[in-house]
Amino acid sequence: MTKKMTISKILNSKGDKPLVMITAYDALFANLFEESADILLVGDSLNTSFAGKDDTLSATLEQMIYHTGAVCSGSPASFVICDMPFGTYTTKKEALKNAVKVFQSTQADAVKIEGGADKADIVKHLTSNGIAVCGHIGLLPQSVRSEGGYKVKGKDEASALSLIEDAKAIEAAGAFCMVIEGVKADVAERVAKSVSIPLVGIGAGAGVDGQVLVFSDMLGLFEKFTPKFVKKYLEGASVVREAVAEYAKEVRSREFPSEKYSY
Repeated sequence: MTKKMTISKILNSKGDKPLVMITAYDALFANLFEESADILLVGDSLNTSFAGKDDTLSATLEQMIYHTGAVCSGSPASFVICDMPFGTYTTKKEALKNAVKVFQSTQADAVKIEGGADKADIVKHLTSNGIAVCGHIGLLPQSVRSEGGYKVKGKDEASALSLIEDAKAIEAAGAFCMVIEGVKADVAERVAKSVSIPLVGIGAGAGVDGQVLVFSDMLGLFEKFTPKFVKKYLEGASVVREAVAEYAKEVRSREFPSEKYSY
């Protein structure tokens, strides 16, 4: 079993070794990722990757608690972050109530909150009450409908300065790290240098403090579309199809189960 990552180690990684974060939604894959990943993110992306939804907004707190519990069970040595789903942190009181429920119902190490300076008061309220928070700035998947799509950030100086302001506000509110998504690489690097906590990028270039990918994307299992920033490390969908096709062929020909696989 690998030694569990801690908040202190995450903070100390700044300027040293890049953090490796990957999404996980169940015990099976969490266990497979445990050896290589520093952090497992139970993302609300589960509803786009596995529930066939067009965006993440339909994810519920109950879903996130269920999947976070499964990930924690499958990978007890991993540092696990639970995405707070859309609509669960609109006020400080509601955010704390729901985050406490996550902590009491699972072994999650932290929760993740989308938003910049506009969410700093909520992040501060959580961190002041014993809830470890990972921020999330830049492209915000939970704002996709209000913004009319997934739009890359940091395309001009005003946007760059706004992102820096967001990062500083979330750091001041007590977050121990941040995800920065869908941001021009040069701007993301500026943002990372503006704060003392690690920024984990997704579609934000190599000049940040770590990387995160959705595992079904990087393993080539999700075929609906592939974002520009995703590198496929496995053609997973093809591998699975071939295996299932072979199984089906052997069943139909009565080759399986052979004597070797029979009692």
